[in-house]
Amino acid sequence: MSLPPALTELIAYFEPLSTVRRDFRGAVTLHTPGVNVLALNATYLPDADPDRLPLVAAWHHAQEMPALVAATVPLPGEEVSAVRVGTYHPLPDAGRIDVEQVSRLSLPAWAAVLAEAHGTPEWAGPLARHLAARLEGDPAWTLLTAYAGGEAVGALLWRAGAEGKGAAHLWGTLDPAADAPLLNGAFELGVGLRASLPDSSPLSVADETGVTFSLLGPPSEGEQEG
Repeated sequence: MSLPPALTELIAYFEPLSTVRRDFRGAVTLHTPGVNVLALNATYLPDADPDRLPLVAAWHHAQEMPALVAATVPLPGEEVSAVRVGTYHPLPDAGRIDVEQVSRLSLPAWAAVLAEAHGTPEWAGPLARHLAARLEGDPAWTLLTAYAGGEAVGALLWRAGAEGKGAAHLWGTLDPAADAPLLNGAFELGVGLRASLPDSSPLSVADETGVTFSLLGPPSEGEQEG
């Protein structure tokens, strides 16, 4: 049993940023207390096996964390987010958005933009502190910030991969007009770009795979991890 390629790709990107990885019956859990990034606090499921779901839910609740799962197939529960994972090709933009690579010293400001872009500005500080420890000494990561009229309107975390390829699965903008310029900037850092686009984005990726993050219900009484 193996995970779909899109989930394996997300795990490869996010695992270095996570606190704990757990492998269980073909599923992989990333657990990162104190950070609200969904992908860092989810169990990635290879399928919708009903025998596994209650055990996964029980483990999450034992850790006092929501039973958030990610899959490429329909699952029971409440959908909280969905992304399209694929290959991004650069698009022309109007030119009023500037994108710059910023230093690690700019991480607090960068995190503030990202957190606000996802509607959780109160998480900027914890996110910045967590990422500072994970990014230190690892040259694979690059911070990008998008500016409109000198004001920061977007943030993206790019990771270098094999053969010069890059990935951008953690990013956000305060202005939709910054989406394409920000991803274009990430594209220019390597040979090709793999990215995640929220379902609400009008942009597109090639060879896309849909990944849904859902909350499972609480485990029934008597259910426990086996």
